[in-house]
Amino acid sequence: QVQLVESGGGLVQPGGSLRLSCAASGLVFSAYTMGWYRQAPGKQREWVAQISRSGSTNYADSVKGRFTISRDNENNLVYLKMNGLRPEDTAVYYCRTQDNRVYWGQGTQVTVSS
Repeated sequence: QVQLVESGGGLVQPGGSLRLSCAASGLVFSAYTMGWYRQAPGKQREWVAQISRSGSTNYADSVKGRFTISRDNENNLVYLKMNGLRPEDTAVYYCRTQDNRVYWGQGTQVTVSS
């Protein structure tokens, strides 16, 4: 079965950086588009970034120029490098992929606060 496990979250000051990781198992990783989503308290889960099988990337306007999604197909990993973090980036960040259903990781908390 497909499993996604996020890590790398934590507390960071505004303007700081974090790199989130998502370890995937139970799938032919290189065949899957991967994405990052986030959900702040009281808010809907929102799409943040995606990376295709070919490595092409797309970003939400709110993070464009600050976040970078990447993947390591040999190790079944997808990353989200977050620079210039803002308090409004505070959320639980989730890794996502899909075949005939959607798969989510358990999430990792990112808190941006001074």
